[in-house]
Amino acid sequence: MKLTDFSIRNPVTVIVGVLLLVLFGFIGLMRIPVQLTPDVEKPTISIRTYWPGGSPVEVEREIVEEQEEKLKSVEGLSRMTSQSRDGRGTVTLEFQIGTDVDAALLKVSNRLQQVPRYPDEAQRPILIPAGEHRTAMTWNIIRALPGRVEPVTRDRDFIEDYVKPRLERVSGVAAVNVYGGTEREMQVIVDPQKLAARWVTIQEVIRAVAAGNKNTSAGNFDEGKRRYIVRTVGEYQSPEDIERVIIKNISGDPIYVRDVARVQLAFKKPTYYTTRGKGSETVVMNAVRATGANALTVMAGLKKAITALNRGILAERKLEIVQSYDETTYIKSAIRLVRNNLFLGGSLAVVVLLLFLRSLTSTLIIAMSIPISVIGAFFLMTVFGRNINVISLAGMAFAVGIVVDAAIVVLENIFRHREEGEPLREAALKGTQEVWGAILASALTTIAVFAPMVYIQEEAGQLFRDIAIAISSAVFLSLIVSITVIPTFASRILGVLRLRKKRQTLQNNEDMPSTQKAKPSALAWPARAVVTFVPRITYWISGRIWAQVLIIIFLTSAALGMAAFLAPKAEYLPEGNRDSISALMIPPPGYNLRQFEKMARSIKRDLSPYWSVLPGSPEAARLDAPPINNMFFFAFGQTAYMGISPFPEDAPRIKELIPVIRRAINKLPGVISIVRQPSLFARGIGAGRSINIEITGPDLDRVLALGRRIYTQLQKILPTSQMRPIPALDLGNPEVRVIPDRERIAEAGLNTSGLGTMVDTLLDGLKVSEYRYHGEKIDLTVMGEPGGITRTQDLINIPVK
Repeated sequence: MKLTDFSIRNPVTVIVGVLLLVLFGFIGLMRIPVQLTPDVEKPTISIRTYWPGGSPVEVEREIVEEQEEKLKSVEGLSRMTSQSRDGRGTVTLEFQIGTDVDAALLKVSNRLQQVPRYPDEAQRPILIPAGEHRTAMTWNIIRALPGRVEPVTRDRDFIEDYVKPRLERVSGVAAVNVYGGTEREMQVIVDPQKLAARWVTIQEVIRAVAAGNKNTSAGNFDEGKRRYIVRTVGEYQSPEDIERVIIKNISGDPIYVRDVARVQLAFKKPTYYTTRGKGSETVVMNAVRATGANALTVMAGLKKAITALNRGILAERKLEIVQSYDETTYIKSAIRLVRNNLFLGGSLAVVVLLLFLRSLTSTLIIAMSIPISVIGAFFLMTVFGRNINVISLAGMAFAVGIVVDAAIVVLENIFRHREEGEPLREAALKGTQEVWGAILASALTTIAVFAPMVYIQEEAGQLFRDIAIAISSAVFLSLIVSITVIPTFASRILGVLRLRKKRQTLQNNEDMPSTQKAKPSALAWPARAVVTFVPRITYWISGRIWAQVLIIIFLTSAALGMAAFLAPKAEYLPEGNRDSISALMIPPPGYNLRQFEKMARSIKRDLSPYWSVLPGSPEAARLDAPPINNMFFFAFGQTAYMGISPFPEDAPRIKELIPVIRRAINKLPGVISIVRQPSLFARGIGAGRSINIEITGPDLDRVLALGRRIYTQLQKILPTSQMRPIPALDLGNPEVRVIPDRERIAEAGLNTSGLGTMVDTLLDGLKVSEYRYHGEKIDLTVMGEPGGITRTQDLINIPVK
């Protein structure tokens, strides 16, 4: 074989090649992305549209149905689902495997441009690719430092404008989501009684305030040597500017905004309730890693940015970011465990080789194939664009025991030729040439088992592609090592050391009495017993047909019996043991933020004994679960979420907290909850380890009734399971419907649209324009008196005109 002959004749070239392979392997190891699990993504795009104050029915009719009509014919679309909730509609598009998400984003964006119109208060649709649906890699809580007077929730604008952009600038961060707090807005608070007394409608106030807040360019003109640009400047500079706006004139008397309303800079009505375990209301943030980014590098960048923020602009406002959950802690421990198993497997392989070969030199020559093949495999994985995770490292661990096979076969055949008296180089060449076909076939069959996984596009292919590439790369390199490096080193090292040792042993035996001649080492006896027993029993069985049949039946039965007895429970993917617990809570329809606050207080009261003690203390020893280090709770719409993490030293006991948390949530009447430790391959709450039941039909009421029946029956059949209705088992919040008398409102100069705008303005407020506050744009909102309508009968007493 020319490659082997060239390697034996040019040992320096072989050594340089090995050093280069190892060097590039280490470079690849330093640069390859590190994350917990492989990237498993479906080509998915979500379109999220916010409509403050919109009911689920209105969101469905005015936004979602219009979007679905245009999006249903997007090329490559395989499935489309939608959810309509209070103030928000989401349309999720799933595309065929292999679809280019970037191209699909462009097509979806073009389709959305064809939607004829959206409600006036609805925001522009937000397109979210699949990468931003990934599990958050970190959760952070913003807390107040000693000396701060204002609540943390008042700094939502500051966090959105300065903290969030700084964290999103960290390389590898796909998105930073902020939960909690209230935003500033300029409020024009109208008085319905004063409006009616002056015969002014809310629509007239809205038109006047919106029209007066504009700067208009009016061209330019020349005067002398200069050219002047003309602008009509009408943008509001202060609340007094808004108060001086004239709504209309009645009999020559102007009606100003200040006559019917007051203007103030305040905060929006909160839509979130967020709190932490050891404090009051707060703001919670998470960070989502971009696909393919190195989790360790991203987290290091985030921590550096958080430290800079804590020492800089946050310290000036007496605020601090506290990290509640860090995914890389689990990543490091998981990778450390697999890496240790890899080293342990390699060490055991070397010990077995030493036991059977009974030669340190031969063992070292063969053992060289392990680091060369494994380290070189990192270079090939970098070339193929893969990353280091528990799956790829497991593949490396599997490969440790495989890469030495070819080296053992080659070296033993070389040694056989050497014992027959052939010259050293000729023995190395012939010994390799005789077996290279066999080891090539062995390597190709191993690669043929794993290589097809690379071409599987579905979830299974994405999960196990890394292990296939890792094992195939290591086996391929071990083949190259066995026909180049092993014969080269054997021709230079094996013969000299082995013959010297043999001659020294013979000389010692000749010079010593028979009772004192060299005896085999203690390690040689087990290997010699195996080597002697196996050929004898094989020879004995080969001459007796009945023995062959009996052995086949016995071994087959034993294998099947052991497989049935020792087989673990079947599972698609391992659950893992992340050091956090997540709880999703779905309360009865219609819960407001005050009720969510009561829920949080109840849960915190039950869990307070677990975060008021320190780990290792006598008080902690008396608890039935480990102490809690961090806890946060936030609620939005009709959903509440809670995250809990223990102290690092108590992370292995985290599952003991699950029944404690369930016990606290079960005290809340009518609340459906899912409390779990996130799975190793989690893609959201319950994703990856759930059974989905879809109920479809043209009659929504009947679908909901069937859903309630199925939910009740499943609770009886599977009492220990956790079930989540999506979106819910009810139509939504209870409604109060204002039914207009068309003739009477027409007499008042209104129509149904105007009446709806008036009610919307007095209840939720209506954004009519924007106001510049310290250089930043905030909403300019016309609204009723906060808390002015607290009962259903208050709606009847609103003066129309």
